[in-house]
Amino acid sequence: MTPTDEEARAAERRALLDELLVLRQELMLGAAARLRALSWADEDGRYPASAHNLAHYLALRCRDLRPLQLRLARQGLSSLGRVEAHVVASIDQVIHVLAALCAETDPVLDPPQAPGFDAGNDLLTIHTRKLFGSPQPQRAARIMVTMPTEAASNEDLVRAFLESGMDCARINCAHDDVDSWRRMIDHLRRAEQIVGRNCRVLMDLAGHKIRTGSLEEAPSWIRLRPPRAVTGAVAGPALLTLRSYSAQEPAMPVSEVDSCLMLDPRGTDLIEAGDRLEFTDLRGKRRVLEVDRALDDGGWLTRCHKNARMGPETDLRVLRMRSGRWLPVDSQPIRLSGYRTRPVKIRLLQGDLLRLTGPELPGRPARRDGSGQMIEPARVGITAAVVLERLHPGQPVWIDDGKAGAVVEEIHPDSVLLRVTQAPPGGFRLRADKGINLPGAALELGPLSDKDLQDLDFVVHHADLVGFSFVETATDMRVLMSELERRGAGGMGIVAKIETERALRNLPEIMLSTIGKHPLAVMIARGDLAVEIGGERLAEIQEEILWLAEAGHVPVIWATQVLETLAKTGAISRPELSDAAMSGRAECVMLNKGPFIVSAVRTLDAILRRMQGHQLKKMPQLRALQLAHHR
Repeated sequence: MTPTDEEARAAERRALLDELLVLRQELMLGAAARLRALSWADEDGRYPASAHNLAHYLALRCRDLRPLQLRLARQGLSSLGRVEAHVVASIDQVIHVLAALCAETDPVLDPPQAPGFDAGNDLLTIHTRKLFGSPQPQRAARIMVTMPTEAASNEDLVRAFLESGMDCARINCAHDDVDSWRRMIDHLRRAEQIVGRNCRVLMDLAGHKIRTGSLEEAPSWIRLRPPRAVTGAVAGPALLTLRSYSAQEPAMPVSEVDSCLMLDPRGTDLIEAGDRLEFTDLRGKRRVLEVDRALDDGGWLTRCHKNARMGPETDLRVLRMRSGRWLPVDSQPIRLSGYRTRPVKIRLLQGDLLRLTGPELPGRPARRDGSGQMIEPARVGITAAVVLERLHPGQPVWIDDGKAGAVVEEIHPDSVLLRVTQAPPGGFRLRADKGINLPGAALELGPLSDKDLQDLDFVVHHADLVGFSFVETATDMRVLMSELERRGAGGMGIVAKIETERALRNLPEIMLSTIGKHPLAVMIARGDLAVEIGGERLAEIQEEILWLAEAGHVPVIWATQVLETLAKTGAISRPELSDAAMSGRAECVMLNKGPFIVSAVRTLDAILRRMQGHQLKKMPQLRALQLAHHR
């Protein structure tokens, strides 16, 4: 190496040292300014070490560090790629090494009031343990399971969750009721004693989730289907009970008949055993009901030997055997009633119009004239009508977790007209009680609903953690903390659920306003979040949330659609397995409900145990490769 090269290397080290000293000073000033803006500290005017570290990280990540990282790496130094838990400590270590390489006196650095390298890593572990309890052997990431309604009546199911690896039970206050929640928790506490392991309880407040309202009801048709043998041959008739209007109870158990309809008094008096009731079914097929016998309540049991569909427009004609022929008994047809009602079907295609109204109007499909031209667009109510006043033309609207997209086209005094912009090729079936997302809209609904406040009375006495749904600002968080304080739960753990674009923008302030006051975790609610920001941005944003949370030593819950196919169908999706493997970088992974949820818990437990030796947050861990041993 020539002297010129050595001089260039020395000059580069000197330049890097100077830049890092300037960078450190800027971080300290920027962090101090951000913390002062919070307007809170402890009694001695100090902020927690985790708050200092998060503020340092935010100041660091306001700039593009990539050119500096490359220059540091060329010198064989840390590229600052793993500084989240100990920002200033990591920079200080590089400064000390550079000073030694430059043969200079070690610079005197102001104490950062932030944790050192080991303390930063330890704080995240301590905070995670405080919120979610001790980890299981060989698995640091905890598993959270959403309790289905069945957990209130099936104690064995709850015990199966615990035995399969559940560390935290989640109860969603948007579903079920207080009695069901109490039974779920009672079952869990008894399961803890049997299994010999503790489990934390998280109760999610419902929040201001905007949903579609009810739909109009319409009579639905019934299907008569004779049973068939394994060979496919008809094994017997379909049974239909025709009850009189005055009957209160069926004459035989419901399980023994296929369907039951109501018969008017004239029909009851007209029919006799052995008659045939002829009708044309909804598909234009000629079908016959054979009258088997009278029932104690005045009705009749009939048999049908072929598949048939009957609806409100189906008429019966009574035929009776006379002189070897089936002849009509009466010229007037018999009408039946008692068809069950079902919500009307609303199918939306791209380009269709949809009117949003208040919840008092039930939804209904578009009305069209004889030529198919629309007279009136489809409509549906929403649960929080006040948001209609806060929308504007061009506002995007997403329905049912993003299955359909629309944009506000017109604003009316009592409704908003949408134009559907995205829908599946065959159209989208709009149903009741489906979520509505309004990305970027400032809805100003308040942090806690009346139901949230009422549920909070139960939560503080029965849960370990409270989930704050749709938190969007530091002010929202202060309101919840105040309500917890009023209920004597000033130290209760809080899970901030990040579900909206506004919450993302305010995440640093949400975290800084809570750190040091309440144990805090952050949930990446990937379902609503993907709808709000777009699925293509989700992977990038969840990485940023993981980094910010680690800088604040705040545990993260990786939530929504983890092993969803397995939980709901029992089949394993390979992409979901990869997602589950990546979830181990969070401190807790949440599974949602499904018929095969116990299998999903066991699978996730096995994946997290295997991945723990390979990945720690952003840092790959270089244990011996299995493939390296193959010859």
